[in-house]
Amino acid sequence: MTTTTAAFATRTVFRIGYGALQLARLQDRRSEAVALLRRAAELGVDHVDTAEFYGFGFANDVIRQALRPEDGVLVVTKVGADPNPSGQVPLRLAQRPEQLRASVEDNLRSLGVDRLDVVNLRRLETGPGLRPEGDQVVELDDQLAVMTALRDEGKIGAIGLSSVSLDVLRRALPAGVVCVQNAYSLVSRADEEMLRLCVSEGIAWVPFFPLGGAFPGLPKVTDEPTVLAVAESLGITPSQVGLAWLLHHAPNVLLIPGTADAAHLEANVTVGEITFDAAALAALDGIESRSDEVPIG
Repeated sequence: MTTTTAAFATRTVFRIGYGALQLARLQDRRSEAVALLRRAAELGVDHVDTAEFYGFGFANDVIRQALRPEDGVLVVTKVGADPNPSGQVPLRLAQRPEQLRASVEDNLRSLGVDRLDVVNLRRLETGPGLRPEGDQVVELDDQLAVMTALRDEGKIGAIGLSSVSLDVLRRALPAGVVCVQNAYSLVSRADEEMLRLCVSEGIAWVPFFPLGGAFPGLPKVTDEPTVLAVAESLGITPSQVGLAWLLHHAPNVLLIPGTADAAHLEANVTVGEITFDAAALAALDGIESRSDEVPIG
């Protein structure tokens, strides 16, 4: 069994959190969305990942309504992109310093708080998705300058990075990085060196797309014959195998699986209790890692 807690910023948290992206599926059922988030808190979830562009503000609004100060939930948001309801892709890049500041203000307003616990600067350099172009190609130092200024002003508690390269992480370390959120899963493990650096620096590793398959044609953890065999032998789901492997792989991994279903939420929360024997773990470790570098714009 894995250790059930890990360091995150200045806190120790339960290693399984909640990613709020899927709350957007409940936009016409707000009470269900609120109840789902309340259930997560009851199950011990104490860190939630969100963004202003999740449901065009809906996720943040639900978090504001559902979570109470006494729940002690650390809310992590991100900047670097803004909602774009009329676009083919439902977000637009917002990488310039003045846009990062405006995005922080948007999140403060929609979450109804005076200070954001952790804010990830999403650079969009790696993983599947959009890439900065034109005036959205911004120097890291210029971005970190505004992020640290916002932290000094008390609007941000701590700074994280998202969709970044190893070189960018190394350059950003002096700014005090508390987490890295990159696309990473059992079937897409290109960032092993970055993960090792995070372990040595005490930085939380928070994989998004933890089961792969973010876009058509990308590898999926739940398609792997070895994962299916391990799941059957343990009487659990392939998704649970993929999430549990991440917890076993490194002590600084924090999960933020998202769901709009209460039963699925409860299944996710239990993955910290899953134990693999040496043979199963070796078989999972032996699965081929494939690229997830498939830009969509």
